[in-house]
Amino acid sequence: MIIRIFRVTVEDGKEAEFEDFFLNTALPLVKSQPGIISVTPGLPRPETPNEFCMVMVWSDVESIKAFAGDNWQLPHIHPDEAGLIRDRALHHYNLNQLIT
Repeated sequence: MIIRIFRVTVEDGKEAEFEDFFLNTALPLVKSQPGIISVTPGLPRPETPNEFCMVMVWSDVESIKAFAGDNWQLPHIHPDEAGLIRDRALHHYNLNQLIT
């Protein structure tokens, strides 16, 4: 399994618009994908009012590719969020399933 962490910094003044998109468009879209195991949205805190993140666990790379395409290692940007985001980052990690 693969952990996929997507983080965005939203343009000043666009926080409410992005939050609506994030919770009502992006989250349901990701949750509906074959191969998604879990999705956790992260909303801004007072010290980082423009930062959002989404932590996803996917079953495999093939499932991520089916969602994001061959450039799966780059942030998948929905057309509705273009113009709302100042910066974005995407990271992938193998999930260690050992429980100690």
